[in-house]
Order: sequence, then structure tokens, then C-alpha cells
Amino acid sequence: MSSYNAPFEIHVHGQVQLRADVGFEQIQDALKPLWKYAGARSLTDGAASAYEEEPGIKFDPHEHVLQMCWTVRGDDDFRQCLDEMCMSLNELSEQGAAIEVTFYDTDFDEEEEEGSAESRDDFIMLFVGPTPADIMQVQRDLLVQDVVNMMERHFDGAELGGVVSEIDKLFSQRFDALVNSLEIGKPPRGPGGSSGGHGGGSGRRPRHLH
Repeated sequence: MSSYNAPFEIHVHGQVQLRADVGFEQIQDALKPLWKYAGARSLTDGAASAYEEEPGIKFDPHEHVLQMCWTVRGDDDFRQCLDEMCMSLNELSEQGAAIEVTFYDTDFDEEEEEGSAESRDDFIMLFVGPTPADIMQVQRDLLVQDVVNMMERHFDGAELGGVVSEIDKLFSQRFDALVNSLEIGKPPRGPGGSSGGHGGGSGRRPRHLH
């Protein structure tokens, strides 16, 4: 598909702490679904974003950190690339991390479209990590942050300890269920390395420029 008639601009944003023994070749292989989708022949060629002001895909060998602020033009089939990438990054990660993916509808214009028109924008949160527990920890931290930020509009932060405690109980139950399912040989019902949630809400999400 030509990038000129692609229905979406897809922005991938996140930071993943990698194991100290991970090198560039392993990262290039893990991110192959992304740079290959962009039509590149290597990570070096495909690391640049479609927007010059975005840093693209960068690996810091000293801090062992993979940073992504990268846009590619494409279609819904890009979702398969994300699944493959997450499975590979699970094997390289040192701790849990969240990756945001935003699909911007290139045909939608808020100023020109009528009030009844809806964009096909979509937002997905992906999670990677060396273990299910690491992934759940990131999910828990993000949920607590979102809930506290929302409730602090109405309550003092010191009053929200009970809410956080209940969230912790829910994740503890989910983790126990995951452990039990693994012990009896059943597939886990908890979140996997490439599981993601679709974010709702009105209005278009601002593009990340960091």
C-alpha cells in the first residue's frame, strides 16, 4: 500500500527497559515487524518517523533503554505487527512497560466534517514485560494513576487510600487466578504480553512529540 493513500497515521509511543545483555541485533529482530511494515530493510533505515520532529526509534546501549516516538502510515493490518513486536519484546525486557499506539484517521478533518461524522481514530495500550506479574504491575500503576487523578477533582488525595487498596485487591485476585490456571495447565485468563485496551473518550488525542 502506498503511504500516500493509507487510511491511518499510526503513532507508536513508549519506553522499554531492556536487559543488560540485550544488543542492537536482538532489538532489530524484535522490531522487524515495524520497520519491515514501513518498507525498510533494517532498523537503522526504518527508525526514522514519518514526521521529522519525532525522534523515531532509538536504543540507548548505556542505559539499556528502547525509546519509541515513531509514526508510520498504514492500515488496520498493522495490529498484527504489534502482536509480534510485543511477544518479542517480552523476551528482551527487564521490567514491565506500557506502549501507546494511536491510529489517526487521515481522511477525517474536525473543521470540515459535519457534526454527525465520526473519525476512525483508535487508541490502544499495549503491555510488555518478562513475566505476567511485571505486566500486571504496570497495568495496576497506570490504573491507580488514572483513578487518583480523576478522583482528586472531588476528594483530597489522602482520602483515596481505600480506593487504591480495592484496586490492589482486584489485581491480586487476577494474579492468583492466573497462577492457578497455569498450575492446572489451562491458558491464562489474565493479560498477556501483547494484550491491549481500547481507550474511549471524545475528541482526538494529541500527537506525542517528545
